[in-house]
Amino acid sequence: MNTPTLAPSPTAEHQTAAGAADAPWTCPFCSLLCDGFSLQDGDPPRLIGSDCPRALKSLDAFVRPPKAVTPTIDGVTATLDAALDAAAARLAKARLPLFGGLATDVSGMRQLYRLANARGAVFDHAHGDALMHTLRPLQDRGQLFSTLAEIRSRADLVICIGTDAANYPEFFRRIAPAADGGLQRRTVFVGAQPPAQAIDRSSVGRVTGQGDLFDTVATLAALVDQRRLPDAAPELIELANAIRAARYCVLVWEPAQLPEHGALITEAMLRLAMSFNRSTRGGMFALSGVDGLQTANAAMSWLSGLPLRSRVGPQGLEHQPLQFATARLLANNAVDLLLWVASFGTHLPPPSASMPRIVLGHPMLAPHCAGGDTVFIPVATPGINADGHLLRADSVVALPLHAIREEGLPGVADIAHALATRLARAAKATR
Repeated sequence: MNTPTLAPSPTAEHQTAAGAADAPWTCPFCSLLCDGFSLQDGDPPRLIGSDCPRALKSLDAFVRPPKAVTPTIDGVTATLDAALDAAAARLAKARLPLFGGLATDVSGMRQLYRLANARGAVFDHAHGDALMHTLRPLQDRGQLFSTLAEIRSRADLVICIGTDAANYPEFFRRIAPAADGGLQRRTVFVGAQPPAQAIDRSSVGRVTGQGDLFDTVATLAALVDQRRLPDAAPELIELANAIRAARYCVLVWEPAQLPEHGALITEAMLRLAMSFNRSTRGGMFALSGVDGLQTANAAMSWLSGLPLRSRVGPQGLEHQPLQFATARLLANNAVDLLLWVASFGTHLPPPSASMPRIVLGHPMLAPHCAGGDTVFIPVATPGINADGHLLRADSVVALPLHAIREEGLPGVADIAHALATRLARAAKATR
């Protein structure tokens, strides 16, 4: 059946190129969302004002292909309308689809949620395991989060636990005290080597730890509580004294670097933060939320009241943080369709699956979608060839992203809206 040309959904940001040769830019490639740089269009786009290796590597995926990438159905080139029809037909047959990847912006996630309501889908992000290391302690005990501004203006002691922040290259620059602010800061790395650059070496310390990371943090919490531990390492005793003496202490960790029992380590860090907040001030900061993870979880919570790894089903909402993990669902064939979303680059190819796949992804993911029973639709990337919004790592602000070029690609929100419209039309026709 012929269908109208795809139009943006009412809630999707309209895709317009910024048009400036050297435009102010918000970087979408990590959850710090650095917005103090500029970007000049090119092949690849040229970053101005920073040499962030993460941003530079990500921008390499945005060299214009010699020929436009088009949708495919089971590896065969198709029109956008034909691909949408095929995807909608497969969604209509699915009894329990999984919406995975979820590397998209606010409007994309909003429209995916509406589409999931029509099909009773499960939601999980590509980095869902890392999210659970923070989410489960939050559900059990709460959290004490700091913001980037609070760390920059108040923290005189920053403790990086199990991370050197190398995956977030601009972090230490973002939290550096103002030169004329008079704040003297010490940064201590527990169970990690200090980075080679981006930090004042004269104010850096390193603590090896005691046992594994959980034992180290638990011991440190007990020492801050001034419990007597005869076997405690002297370096931990010294660090505990520094925490008690600090005016504002911040614990920094990277959930994706934690082992399988990472939620226990996060809970131990929370106990430590609660201990020093009895006599001083401070909080915690998770280096997390890449590929729209923070945004997807927040949008899911806004719309449903539950976080990711939840199902929008005919019996209502259901949250299963272990059962609804992508790897588990696919390994057990517990779902019968995978809708995979990866709009920020080529590093999140769709997982292999013995079920139909619908992939809304960066155009260079096309080779990963050439097999049978896969509908591939190339989509725009917020901050490169689409406008959009992402939530920053500290969850206090959603920053706007602006396109630097116009390539005619639909956004994730547009595709999800079009699929929902087709499903609604089909359902009405069968009544």
